[in-house]
Amino acid sequence: MFGPYHLHSSLSRCGMMWDNFKPMICSTRLGFSTRLLGYRRNLSTACMDDVLFEVKNDVGIVTLNRPKALNALNTSMVVKIKPKLKEYESLVRMVIIQGAGGKAFCAGGDVKSITENGPGAKSLELGTNFFQHEYSVDSMIGKSKIPYVSLIDGITMGGGVGISVHGKYRVATERTLFAMPETAIGLFCDVGGSHFLSRMDKHLGVMLGLTGCRLKGSDVAKAGIATHYVHSSKIDGLRAKLIEDVRDPGTVLAENTDDLDAVEFTMAPFVEKIDSIFSHERVEAIVDALRTDGSEWALGILKTLSEVSPTGLKITRKEILKGKNLSLDECLLMEHRLAYRSTEAKYSTDFYEGVRALLIDKDRNPKWCPASLEEVKDEIIDKYFEPLSNDKELQLS
Repeated sequence: MFGPYHLHSSLSRCGMMWDNFKPMICSTRLGFSTRLLGYRRNLSTACMDDVLFEVKNDVGIVTLNRPKALNALNTSMVVKIKPKLKEYESLVRMVIIQGAGGKAFCAGGDVKSITENGPGAKSLELGTNFFQHEYSVDSMIGKSKIPYVSLIDGITMGGGVGISVHGKYRVATERTLFAMPETAIGLFCDVGGSHFLSRMDKHLGVMLGLTGCRLKGSDVAKAGIATHYVHSSKIDGLRAKLIEDVRDPGTVLAENTDDLDAVEFTMAPFVEKIDSIFSHERVEAIVDALRTDGSEWALGILKTLSEVSPTGLKITRKEILKGKNLSLDECLLMEHRLAYRSTEAKYSTDFYEGVRALLIDKDRNPKWCPASLEEVKDEIIDKYFEPLSNDKELQLS
């Protein structure tokens, strides 16, 4: 296996043709249902049991326990996880994180409640509180002194990616469904997306971030999002072995997961096109290149890009470009500035409009403002990236 964020060497081999691959890119919107986005971005009241902690044989086990909401993260959960991870660093030899319910690891982070009252001081306060805690947890995972194993069995989107991809080991199954769908709700790829997407080979991360395209099953491992792969029927046994076997978890995982060398990556036929087209630093140039290509694949991507937030697209492309030369913490600091200004809505209300259209009213007809890429001025995008006042900046330990 290659290191984190790197595509498997089999990418150069041909796999699925477009007719088979098409459902993986987009059907309506971003290739996944509004129901998933609703779970992903739907705040609920805090619950004492929304995240569970236990220690077995010197292994800390974190279970995201909101199965009816596909284990979507809320403020209550990230506030509990942060001190527990710090405690575990001096208490246990390894952390395993998993999702309850069998359908999802974690369908994302909670933002619906942040935006449902519209732009204003209350929304800004709620958003700032949530994003600060969420990004702090992502930072801790990236700097963990002990092995951190994520069992990403099922839906893993947005915030669910953030609490898994920055850890040392990520185990996918045939049920794993990965996506970073933020541009569809007028946002940008956060939770360290600017860090890991920028480090994926062949500009695949740029394509995933702009389009919200999903990856399924073994493709999640082929793309480097997961480090290992096993059938879901073996996930319980794998977890038990990790707990019982005191050897290095990398050794245990290598002995008890599948070899994917002979498995094709379904995007293989399009990797060179992705690398060429999504290497452009401006979204307008990416769109022009897709139009020039004119294939069914390119037209499908163009349709997706035409439906998401133009502002979100430009912010995402710029953050991924900048993120390639930044540490994870520097990326999270940058993303917190972007999240603050998206919630503040001084330059655009797309975050609120996207959540309204997809999650609240569900008319699936967002009115983006500005409405086109040409209307989104570079000088406005630059303002999203400017430092905040010291009291508003993300504080990471």
